[in-house]
Amino acid sequence: MDGQQIIMNYTVSPGSDDLEVIAGAILEALPDELLEFCDGLSIRVDDLPDEAIENDLDLEDPYDLLALYRSGKEISPGVEKKTANDDDVLIVFRRSLLDMWCESGEDLTTLVRRVMIEELGRIFDFTDEEINEMNERHYQGML
Repeated sequence: MDGQQIIMNYTVSPGSDDLEVIAGAILEALPDELLEFCDGLSIRVDDLPDEAIENDLDLEDPYDLLALYRSGKEISPGVEKKTANDDDVLIVFRRSLLDMWCESGEDLTTLVRRVMIEELGRIFDFTDEEINEMNERHYQGML
């Protein structure tokens, strides 16, 4: 066996606290090239997007959104930050992730990791190829 594998057994669905712990551990073990942009980034777990997010993103189904990066401050119109700060948050949507987890049968930690890398990779202008490579890469010592 090349790496450790933790089998999680849940008699009830993982709660927000469970997902926050999982996402926090993943944040600390992100690929180095992505991690350098995430200093000061916080994680928040919500069940589903609120009505304001649904309207802002014109969502047809709130279960379609798995994670969302929110910048705490606008620099100015048309100017984008390239690193996170203490006001930035990555929101992970628990119910959407749990639905995908049940449908796919994939390991929950692997699923959350992939979703986080995809959301952060797009925010920080990584290409699809770079994001795919980061998702396929070894966990850099995590789990």
